[in-house]
Amino acid sequence: MLKGTKVGLRARHEEDIPVLRAELYDDVVNASRAEGGPWRPITPGSKDPRLVVDDTEQGHVPFSVVELAGGTLVGTATLWGIDHHNRSAHIGLGLLPASRGQGYGTDVVAVLCHYGFVVRGLQRLGIETLSDNAAMLRSAERNGFVREGLLRSSAWVMGEFLDEVLLGLLAQEWKPAPLPA
Repeated sequence: MLKGTKVGLRARHEEDIPVLRAELYDDVVNASRAEGGPWRPITPGSKDPRLVVDDTEQGHVPFSVVELAGGTLVGTATLWGIDHHNRSAHIGLGLLPASRGQGYGTDVVAVLCHYGFVVRGLQRLGIETLSDNAAMLRSAERNGFVREGLLRSSAWVMGEFLDEVLLGLLAQEWKPAPLPA
């Protein structure tokens, strides 16, 4: 497990899937804001491609996020779009509604930076988020990410186009917080 100050990132467990599906992906508004495509229902009992881990996929590393204090599942985190040639990747995360506003997002971004820069040897990490996602923007900027651009009206979300903010962080700019052993 990768540990931050508040959260740990670990492999996805089978028992995580129903919780993540119910609290993150069955919520039409939340899923529409988080996904790059339209929300659609997933038949109960089927393998949800957003949550089931394919260990052979080299360009996408999904984690379950757990609270260090008690091991409670609080969300999901992903290093995705891994480009081995250019040594870059993107960060994504989703926190369960009851876990928001407690500083977990900032800690998740810090742990994903450690994983990307130290464990994977990447040169660049990127984040793309909706311009009104203040929590993600704060979490990114607290970890040193710089706003690099704005994609105007680029995301279709629940009947309207929204802007997306592009943020980036280079390995030499990253100032890691000490992580627990």
